[in-house]
Amino acid sequence: MKRDFHRWYSPSLDKDMELLIFGHAGARLLVFPTSMGKFYEWEDRSMVGALAEHLEQGWLQMICVDSVDEESWYARWKRPADRAWRQIQYDNYLLNEVLPLTRQLNDNPFLITAGASFGAYHAINFAFRHPHLVGRTIGLSGVYDISRWTDGYSDDNVYFNNPVSYIPNEHDWGRMAALQRMDIIFVTGSDDPLRNSTEEMASILWRKEIGNALRTWDGWAHDWPWWKQMITHYIGGHD
Repeated sequence: MKRDFHRWYSPSLDKDMELLIFGHAGARLLVFPTSMGKFYEWEDRSMVGALAEHLEQGWLQMICVDSVDEESWYARWKRPADRAWRQIQYDNYLLNEVLPLTRQLNDNPFLITAGASFGAYHAINFAFRHPHLVGRTIGLSGVYDISRWTDGYSDDNVYFNNPVSYIPNEHDWGRMAALQRMDIIFVTGSDDPLRNSTEEMASILWRKEIGNALRTWDGWAHDWPWWKQMITHYIGGHD
């Protein structure tokens, strides 16, 4: 399997950033690590291996990005406004640096975002902020309300990075049409501590007539062995 490491100075984040790309062709799969995780987490946790056939056959190309959670939402030592601003800078990094690189390497127009736990937040939030760019998004055992990380504070940067806040008020017809075209898949466990967050996000979308698939697995299902099964089951769609 083709494996490429990339590192460069990010003007968006004012620091060096690293990522891994697996595979040589196919739909581009942008994956996010769990909270404060690193770009090699999906490789270390055998998630790349779980999708080896897809990658080797050229059906998928996986882009594993780094997080800046410890500088944004998890930076409790910062003011909430500064945490949210760092998230905006991270979004700019993804939009203006990572995606252009992926398009340069692979001109397949179909982009999927995916992540587990806090990585699911990033995957879903990026897809919902940029619905014209994303064809499918997969959230595994995710949390989609970041108010617990903002200490009661809110501004536009907080609001527009909190899907449970901005989706209910979405009214732009172009964005709505793109969201309705997107294949949105939520997977959680019946005993998952974040199950309510997943169900709330799915319900908010349905109230806006944005279709989505909510799949609840038996038991706890909030760990890598389940996420490996989930990603292989739902990467090609949902049933």
